[in-house]
Amino acid sequence: MDAFEAIRPYSDAEVTPVLQRLLNDSELLNTLAHFRFPRLAPYADWALRPLIAWRLRREFAGINTVDALQKKIELYVDYTVEQATDGISYSGLEHLSAGQAYLFLSNHRDIVMDPAFVNYVLFHAKLPTPRIAIGDNLLQKPFVSDLMRLNKSFIVHRSLTGRREKLAAYQLLSAYINHSLIKDQHSIWIAQAEGRAKDGDDRTDSAILKMLHMSRKDESFAQVMQELHIVPVSISYEYDPCDQAKARELCIRAQTGSYTKVPGEDDNSIAKGITGYKGRVHIHFGTPVSHSPEEAKQLANQLDRQILSSYRLFPVHYLAYAQWDQRETDLGIPALDQLFKGSEIHQAQETWEKRLEACPEEQRPYLIQQYAMPVRNQYRLAAGRAL
Repeated sequence: MDAFEAIRPYSDAEVTPVLQRLLNDSELLNTLAHFRFPRLAPYADWALRPLIAWRLRREFAGINTVDALQKKIELYVDYTVEQATDGISYSGLEHLSAGQAYLFLSNHRDIVMDPAFVNYVLFHAKLPTPRIAIGDNLLQKPFVSDLMRLNKSFIVHRSLTGRREKLAAYQLLSAYINHSLIKDQHSIWIAQAEGRAKDGDDRTDSAILKMLHMSRKDESFAQVMQELHIVPVSISYEYDPCDQAKARELCIRAQTGSYTKVPGEDDNSIAKGITGYKGRVHIHFGTPVSHSPEEAKQLANQLDRQILSSYRLFPVHYLAYAQWDQRETDLGIPALDQLFKGSEIHQAQETWEKRLEACPEEQRPYLIQQYAMPVRNQYRLAAGRAL
């Protein structure tokens, strides 16, 4: 039995049977019916399911490899990008070589679209797409797990509670990531920390780096990290479709000390993150780690310097920073008209005011913080200050 059977993505040999299983999954067909026909589905999902299944069979006929499936899915990703963004730009591809497997470690703002945008850029650059780490908390329904594992996702067991179970799960995860990068020569995407950076403060959790070393404890930390060819990735959104929900969560946490998600909240965040307006999006691929320190925290700081300094700041970030009660007036931040055209500033002001007006007053400081934090981090770095 494959040692990584429980967490790995599906192989080419599994594509056809898994697709057949999905096309007969009533819960998936119901979900698609409600998404495609929201008004009709509550009354006639029994009639819509066969129609949707027939359409899917026709659409995915002849698909029997993961690469073929990704090429088909890319058409839908391209459509989503066109509908929900004002365009994607990217930089840093010159740091990558076609024959090398990389560990893409990125900041984390959106559940699905962060790795989707990385895939989008690499796919269109004709570079191999990575395997994607995804938490099992997002895979509550079997069809969701099947869909994600078909698309090169592997499972991170975050919902375990026992200490031994957690340790065993992270040991297996570490072994799988190292196996994928070194034995399979297949790249990996993983977020820099568990959970999205809801306050806009993108920081690498050193525990992630320690996990990568767990399965190779007999080797030095620095040597292992260098062999993984870690590439820090900055993903910048002009506007975050989930910013209001994040502000609400942060506000409730501040007021009560905790926050409990309601059923379906992650599903709503995924849907809004995919379809919601993002403005412009920029992806930057940093320089691969060639010399790692022996301490995980030192490496995390090294990665953060690349991720934070390469974050693309848009006018809305500066507008938010000017309103932030924690702004530092001595950072030497230029005036907006020195950085952007007047028309661009005017458009951003209108959009930002609408977002503020839509946010309850007690939650606005947390909305402002999300957009202001990247400005402070970047200019602190430029000034040589501690993060």
